[in-house]
Amino acid sequence: MLIAWQQPDTQQPTIESLQPKKSFFSMFGSKPILAALPPIDPTLPKGIYMYGDVGSGKTMMMDLFFDTLPPNITRKTRIHFHAFMQSVHKDLHKMKMQHGNEIDAIPFVAAGIAERSSVLCFDEFQCTDVADAMILRRLIESLMAHGTVIVTTSNRHPDDLYKNGIQRESFIPCINLLKTRLTVLNLDSDTDYRKIPRPPSGVYHHPLDASAQTHVERWFRFLGDFEHDPPHRATHEVWGREIHVPKASGKCAWFTFDEIMGRATGAADYLELTRNYEAFIVTGVPGMNYRSRDLARRFITFIDAVYEARAKLVLTTAVPLPSLFLDPTELSDAVTSSSAPGTSPPSASPNTNEEALSDAMRSLMDDLGMNMTMLKNSSIFSGDEERFAFARALSRLSEMGGRDWVERGLGLQRKGGKREMESWQRVRSRWREDNM
Repeated sequence: MLIAWQQPDTQQPTIESLQPKKSFFSMFGSKPILAALPPIDPTLPKGIYMYGDVGSGKTMMMDLFFDTLPPNITRKTRIHFHAFMQSVHKDLHKMKMQHGNEIDAIPFVAAGIAERSSVLCFDEFQCTDVADAMILRRLIESLMAHGTVIVTTSNRHPDDLYKNGIQRESFIPCINLLKTRLTVLNLDSDTDYRKIPRPPSGVYHHPLDASAQTHVERWFRFLGDFEHDPPHRATHEVWGREIHVPKASGKCAWFTFDEIMGRATGAADYLELTRNYEAFIVTGVPGMNYRSRDLARRFITFIDAVYEARAKLVLTTAVPLPSLFLDPTELSDAVTSSSAPGTSPPSASPNTNEEALSDAMRSLMDDLGMNMTMLKNSSIFSGDEERFAFARALSRLSEMGGRDWVERGLGLQRKGGKREMESWQRVRSRWREDNM
């Protein structure tokens, strides 16, 4: 379909057309009428919405699609959903600063994206924020009206997006648009391909004793560039704020967990770091529980950013990886609660709703000796989004711990030498360009 598709020239809306239209009821506090969006061309090729469990191959399929687009598609973008929404919010903020808070900036921002992207691929589509929910319907509709074909991956069916979110009813039109204009595909796989055993790389270590300290310093020397760029402090700026890197050398940055997660950092900071570095060392990663849930969320967002950037990661952790986000006391309390009088036996009851649990999550529970009742009685997760993010983070850490991940792009002789390194640098360079 794309071979025969020619995106029409993007018509940028005028500032005047985006000014709020006042109605008779505006004086009584009603919202101004938003600018009408142009209709979607009925010949626009349908996009694709792939969803499935962690490690089922969604990202790989989308990357293959992106890399094999026909030559007539000259404007294409592949970006993680976090980075996409960061860019959108930044552009909306800029428009409102220039033209006032009441301007309907979404059509203008959408036209700018459409101008750069006749095909837009973004990974990990999700909506957990009311601000994003209010933007997405009109943004996606505007992009399609400009002839942009959207391909995305997600962990859940469109009907389950923004489930139980504030003002969800206003997000329903966005869900209907996705279901109508995208082909919804379920990559139903029982296998988490990222967890297939690989040769160990030794990237993960337990507490930072003297031998581990020496080992990490060797990694820093190996991943950095001590000869041309001796270790030093570095500073980067994002959205007017400074991010401090305590130790940097070449394309490698070294933080303690507290230095990167103990501050009020977020997706924008991690994305900026991945644009500047290709390897990260984080030492002193503690076990986390419900009391440190904010730290856990930040750390999971950091892992997602590093994974999407295909960067290398060295960690020293206080507990084994499977126990990183699970406090032994919480597990013990969950076991006690599930075996208390009046609760379901470990074999589970007809109402446990186990089928709603992903295979990855169920496998993890088996490894930890948990059952559905124990999970419900624990305070580990506050909802499905957290369960999925948790399982995905462990899956990605497992893949990043493999030798293939660590050795990629290093130009090792058995992998192709200098040619392999140059090829990987071109891939990373394109990735940066696609992060608008």
